[in-house]
Formats: sequence, structure tokens, C-alpha cells
Amino acid sequence: MSSAAHATSYSRGLVSALVVAQLATVGAFLVVLLLYVGRMVAAGVGPAEMLTGAYDPKDLVPFGMDGTNPFFWLYGVVGMLYLVGAVSALPLAIVAVALAARERDTPPRATRALLLTGAVGGLLVLVARFTPPLLDMHRWWMD
Repeated sequence: MSSAAHATSYSRGLVSALVVAQLATVGAFLVVLLLYVGRMVAAGVGPAEMLTGAYDPKDLVPFGMDGTNPFFWLYGVVGMLYLVGAVSALPLAIVAVALAARERDTPPRATRALLLTGAVGGLLVLVARFTPPLLDMHRWWMD
């Protein structure tokens, strides 16, 4: 009988943080996309009119842009995750694929699936950011 504990060759905390970072940045992109499309539909305008400044995304924050407003902080977190996702999608995907491929037998199957789902989702969102309609969405959000 062995008294040695089974040690994992990967850091569960690191993998969890990686999965959360991937899914949070993809989620923030989807929130911004839904706000953009929802604002267009609600106002009955097209993408060109959204860029005029009359449909500012900051107007979507209930109760105004005040530091004591929790919706203001939620808006700030989504905005930062949206920007971070534009920069970190490729590095996060590379690390996720490397972890899933290198440690093939060590992480559980669900963990590998989450790593690869986050990598694919992040890369799809990164490519989608450079399509003309979503470049308009980016300019609208960054106004």
C-alpha cells in the first residue's frame, strides 16, 4: 500500500482562472453585442445612425453614471472585459490549447472541454471583431 498522494501535474487554480478569463471575455463581448443590437432594434435605426452619438451606450446605464450606482460598476466591468478580450483572446487560446494537449491524461475530460470551448469561442469572437458590422459596434461602444 502506497502512502504517496496523487499529485496533479497541472495547477487547478491556474486552469480555473484561465477558463473563467476566457468565458468572461467572450461573455462581455456577447453582452456588448446584445446591447448594440437591442439598442438598434428599440430605436428603429441602422448601424450608421448608431454612430451619430444620439444613441450613446452610456445612456443605457439605469440611474446615471454615478459612482454609487451599482449598474455603473457593472457597465465598467463589462467595458473592461470587452477591451481585455480584444487583446488577450489569442494568448489565452494558445495557453488553453497547450494545456489541453500537453496534459492529455491529467485534467478531467470536462476541464479539457471547457479549455477548448473557451479557446474556440475566444478566437471566433476575435475574428468576428474585424467584420465591418462589428467594427461599427466597437466604434459605438468606444464612443
